[in-house]
Amino acid sequence: MKSTTLISEKLLPICIAGEWRLGGGEVYESIYPATGEVVARLCAASLADVEEAIQRAHKAFLTSGWAKKLPHERATVLFRIAQLIRENAEELAQKQRLDNGKSIKETRALVASAAGTFQFFGAACETLEDSITPSRGDYVTMSVHEPMGVVAAITPWNSPIVSDAQKMAPALAAGCAIVLKPAEITPVLALELARICQAAGVPKGLISVLPGKGSVIGDAITKHPLVKRVSFTGGTSTGKHIARIAAEKMMPVSMELGGKSPTMVLEDADLDHAVAGVLYGIFSSSGQSCIAGSRLFVAEPIYDEFLSRLTAGARALRVGDPSQDTTQMGPLISSSHRNSVERYVELGVSEGASIRTGGSRLGNDRLLGKLSNGYFYEPTILEGLSNKARTAQEEIFGPVLVAMPFKDEATLIEEANDSVYALAAGIWSRDFKRAWKLGRAVQAGTVWINTYKQLSSSTPFGGWRDSGLGREKGRAGIFQYMEQKGMYWGTNEMPLPWANLS
Repeated sequence: MKSTTLISEKLLPICIAGEWRLGGGEVYESIYPATGEVVARLCAASLADVEEAIQRAHKAFLTSGWAKKLPHERATVLFRIAQLIRENAEELAQKQRLDNGKSIKETRALVASAAGTFQFFGAACETLEDSITPSRGDYVTMSVHEPMGVVAAITPWNSPIVSDAQKMAPALAAGCAIVLKPAEITPVLALELARICQAAGVPKGLISVLPGKGSVIGDAITKHPLVKRVSFTGGTSTGKHIARIAAEKMMPVSMELGGKSPTMVLEDADLDHAVAGVLYGIFSSSGQSCIAGSRLFVAEPIYDEFLSRLTAGARALRVGDPSQDTTQMGPLISSSHRNSVERYVELGVSEGASIRTGGSRLGNDRLLGKLSNGYFYEPTILEGLSNKARTAQEEIFGPVLVAMPFKDEATLIEEANDSVYALAAGIWSRDFKRAWKLGRAVQAGTVWINTYKQLSSSTPFGGWRDSGLGREKGRAGIFQYMEQKGMYWGTNEMPLPWANLS
């Protein structure tokens, strides 16, 4: 195993409106989940830091000239950000691995995705179009968009650099200033991204990164009167809390929240593709993904065969050292989160589940050296539960799959949609017409057919119901950070008749 090294021997400074200094809050640590070692120490932001960052962001928005730049000029800076991410890709991927324990293969993909996001929104910004609307009188009518001002992004711990990029890139493309509150336990990549943005030419003051507790720093940011929008990715209960604050402010929000996504394997599915896709959908990222395919519905005639193949595949997954290129599953984010996953498996058993495979921490016979202190958990498949069971309804956010057979398509649709969540779904079938109809019937923000967990910056993403509000990504993602304005240009030859001047 490669030795763990500190990201920095010194306390990490945070970014307050473009200035790098220690935060005014308490000192805390970033822990490498694979070994339990400290990899970085920093001071959280204080409430005074929040106030300063937002006030200075507002001033920079008004005076830096960024909002007034022509779209292609802002695009040039976004392209530079993408290039700098690529030039520093391996260093960023290694720091992401240390910050949240994902496998190095996955963190490399996340860094590449972040670069692609900035590139996409640079292109979208450069080609952004307002419109001349159909006139209904002696005037020309136009629809134009203006940047909101200071906006906020609150991001989760499971894929920091990707979540940060998905919010920062469109906000900067729109001409806004942005205050970013990363997850308390994974602050490193947000700080790295802020440095890259500054080096690429984003004016000083437009970006702040304020680590700390969401209940303190996130609340203060959300409540601030100068913050005109919040984009949040995280848990549903926190999202609802932010929505209540936003309602008092009459402030728009976009939220990508929890999920309990159904994956449906029909009797005509290509089983090789389906087994591989279901394994990837639930066990990649150690199941710590909002879009994880955590409810599995399999047609009764193929259930036994499919579960046998799926179980064999799960047992063959390589779980362990995230620094190794061959590792498929790393640890869970923390000891407390692993305890939560364990409690859900215990709950499932108490509800009548049998454990097909997994259901335990990795033992010392599979973990060497410092890895024995890591927060590893086996890929786990439960069966024997109904869709009404709590284990089948509540988000576990770990490598736990609940497998259930289904008899007919009507029941399948009813049970797939029987959830407070509606973020994603997967369908496996060779019959494209049947898959299309099923994809339209299932309630979810994203539906994958004969694939899973593939994402694109060009395609809108978000959820329904308790899975969120609004959409990120896509060309329209820039408009999330802009206000629409209607403009009228009079072309009448005579004065308006109401005043009766003639």
